[in-house]
Amino acid sequence: MKTLRLILLIPVLLLMNFRTATPELTTAERQVVLDYLKSTKDDLLKSIKGLTEEQLNFKSSPESWSVAECVEHIAISEGNLFGMIMGTLKEEANPARRSEIKLADDAIFKGITDRSYKVQTQEAFKPTGKFGSFKATVKEFESKRAETIKYIKSTDDDLRNHFFTFPVEALGTMDSYQLFLFMTGHTKRHTLQIEEVKSNPGFPKK
Repeated sequence: MKTLRLILLIPVLLLMNFRTATPELTTAERQVVLDYLKSTKDDLLKSIKGLTEEQLNFKSSPESWSVAECVEHIAISEGNLFGMIMGTLKEEANPARRSEIKLADDAIFKGITDRSYKVQTQEAFKPTGKFGSFKATVKEFESKRAETIKYIKSTDDDLRNHFFTFPVEALGTMDSYQLFLFMTGHTKRHTLQIEEVKSNPGFPKK
């Protein structure tokens, strides 16, 4: 009977854990984001290391992105997403909104890296050559990522009780902490896209 009661309580306990949060990040929460920030940065830099200009600009089709364009999109997104997160913190904390969240923390990174799900990129996130060169684009990404890592290491901001609602129904509402997980998953998603470009039979040889 005690075992049955425990089994029946599990969904309730999970829901309680999912819908309540303290303002300060736990050590574990902070470390999870830091690990993702560092590993996805390293994966991206490893993926583009040593590529020639011809390889960087190769497109598998006229409408697809090149490696260089993928990297620019990541760099643009890094700055835009960080700004968006800081924007959520300007609003008043509202713990009641936690009931709007659809995705658990560990589902966000897995979900955004799923390349079978396609999303149309908004105009502000599209690559346009705005940084002037590929080298400058990579430098921009590294600079923004360093800024994000520094922030996560030291912040005492309430990242659990501020929120952003995406226009994409599958994403819905996330708290500010989850947006950092989204950022890292986004980097991984487009690093995987870069690997897809590189695996194309027409990809130039060195």
